[in-house]
Amino acid sequence: MNINFTGRIALVTGAGKGIGRCIAIKLSELGAKVFAVSRTEADLDSLKEEDSAIETRCLDIGNWKNTRKVIEDVGRVDLLVNNAGIVRHKSVLEASEEFTDEHFDVNFKAALNISQIVAKGIISRKGSGAIVNISSISGILTAPGFPMYCSTKAAIDMLTKSMALECVPFKIRVNSCSPGGVLTPLGAMILASQEQRDAFTGRIPMGRFIEQEEIANTVAFLLSDYASMINGAVLPVDGGHIIHMALNPVKK
Repeated sequence: MNINFTGRIALVTGAGKGIGRCIAIKLSELGAKVFAVSRTEADLDSLKEEDSAIETRCLDIGNWKNTRKVIEDVGRVDLLVNNAGIVRHKSVLEASEEFTDEHFDVNFKAALNISQIVAKGIISRKGSGAIVNISSISGILTAPGFPMYCSTKAAIDMLTKSMALECVPFKIRVNSCSPGGVLTPLGAMILASQEQRDAFTGRIPMGRFIEQEEIANTVAFLLSDYASMINGAVLPVDGGHIIHMALNPVKK
């Protein structure tokens, strides 16, 4: 399989670090002109040093109006990866309005906002394109202490299906990629001890964490013409984590 995005323009949010950064570099390596979006200038500077062909935009995508202006100014985009997200720890009983809004503004509303801009652009020029929303198996399996994160990921999965249904007549495919455990900087912070990490991988049939490169490869495939008949899918990349949990629920 030889994926080649030469002549295609891609935009990746949350591209400063972790999975988003890996995706941005992968798409650039495959020939795409990449616009990388992050709210942290230092991360974008570091990315630019690693791959000088990548264009960067420093942006807080939680700001709806400013995001529309910046993304519209980018111009043509053929391939979109809505990767940016936040995760904070608060129980259902502790979650405030501000806490809830913060999660939905970044994890859900921003993906809708940017997707609208990109999709309308593709339609207006009678082009074609693909969108991948980075979700999580937390949209399927809840995690104690993270109700807002899990809820936003479940919402993204349904948004993906709705977008896929409505956008496909305009030659735009939309899918979700749902990673399991990945030791990004954030993942390493949440699973800080070796005991926590061993317990987590013990629930994964394949017995290890997912590599960021494996997520980037999946995203590249979903954006490519090799996935031309994949639309509205929510694709877990989790080593079998969700099937193991379904068959072996946690015992009290």
